[in-house]
Amino acid sequence: MSETLQHVEQMVDENPRVDVTETFNEWQELLSGLKDKIAGRFELTRDPCTTDLDSYGDAATGPSGSLAAYSGPEIDWLVHSWIGDPRTGFVNLHLTAWLGPQVRVPHLASALLLWPQGWFYVDGVPRGDLVGDGDYYDSYYAEADAPWLAFKEDHPDFTWFTSRTGFIRASLSPVAYCYSFPANRPNLDTVAELLTAKVDQWLGWVDAAEPVPDEERAALADRDLRIRRNIAERDPANVMGERMFGAELTQRLVRALWGGDRVLPRPVG
Repeated sequence: MSETLQHVEQMVDENPRVDVTETFNEWQELLSGLKDKIAGRFELTRDPCTTDLDSYGDAATGPSGSLAAYSGPEIDWLVHSWIGDPRTGFVNLHLTAWLGPQVRVPHLASALLLWPQGWFYVDGVPRGDLVGDGDYYDSYYAEADAPWLAFKEDHPDFTWFTSRTGFIRASLSPVAYCYSFPANRPNLDTVAELLTAKVDQWLGWVDAAEPVPDEERAALADRDLRIRRNIAERDPANVMGERMFGAELTQRLVRALWGGDRVLPRPVG
């Protein structure tokens, strides 16, 4: 299996511009369905700070996007968003769900990208030290090891993506999926099946989780927020937002990803 070591902007700049609207629409439907599945399990309320981000830019003339963030009694911050211009071959879609401190279940993180080839990422963001807490690793990551290795062997079309930013590499769990691939029918089906399975697994973890002791929840919530903010602010792909919409709007979008302007209170668990 080969490896990709380029920045996102390099991948975009070094490939021809191709209309990817059909795949973009398919992925919108996929993530909307997964978001609805999550909403069927959790009570969610749209945070007012993202109401006017429901649609920004002008899809008829250039780049555009949408960002909706939600919170609830068990969900600290859920983001369902996309940004780009599918007619020119670049679009980035996100569905991330950050849990409240009532459980230590990993957060759900997923992203889909067209440049115009495909790229996807899905992971369970750890809520603790995977090396120092072997029981936590065994609970949520050990069983994923064999399927993760098998995926590398069984899907030669998928190229492992290595971020050129060490901080982003450090944010991945040891069984994260992070690949670029030709956006053909079999590969698109593989991605859809994997993302759906991961969401179903995550929902099962939540239902089976033991509650976190009350006295430990504040520290866990603080750690969650620091990680979410760091990942959002340090993402090297933010440069693509600045290219399309300038620094001011991009900074606001980044704040929306971690909840910097949130109105709704954080869950106390």
